[in-house]
Amino acid sequence: MAAIADSFTVLVAEDDPDDQLLIKDALAEVRSAIRAEFVDNGVALLEYLRRQGPYVDLINSPMPRLLLLDLNMPIEGGREALFEIKSDPGFWRLPIIIFSTSSSEVDIRKAYQLGANSFVTKPPSFERLVEILRAIDTYWFDTVTLPSG
Repeated sequence: MAAIADSFTVLVAEDDPDDQLLIKDALAEVRSAIRAEFVDNGVALLEYLRRQGPYVDLINSPMPRLLLLDLNMPIEGGREALFEIKSDPGFWRLPIIIFSTSSSEVDIRKAYQLGANSFVTKPPSFERLVEILRAIDTYWFDTVTLPSG
């Protein structure tokens, strides 16, 4: 598994710079080989996935193996972006974890209806964030087998 572990990218769609920094630090603590890429709104997320605008270069913007998606972002929110991503046959393989401050039953239900693979409420502490991201890492990168492409 070392070759795969050395090459995967997690794309994080998160508009809060403090949360971006916490997630980046926590991912680095979980596994140093994870490359975290960040976008701060749904439009940039879709551009990243579609290789448009500033994201045409695969070296600087590699395709992710996992997406952490905040629901509440400016320009285009996570719900709308989730709908667009899951409606595009080119992205059906991409695991999407909603990573939100919301714990609303309505938000949880809607996220799964739109095709989210998981829904995780952001934890209150850095230590718990590391625990959650370690569990996500173990599950998505060491346990499950995903289709290639």
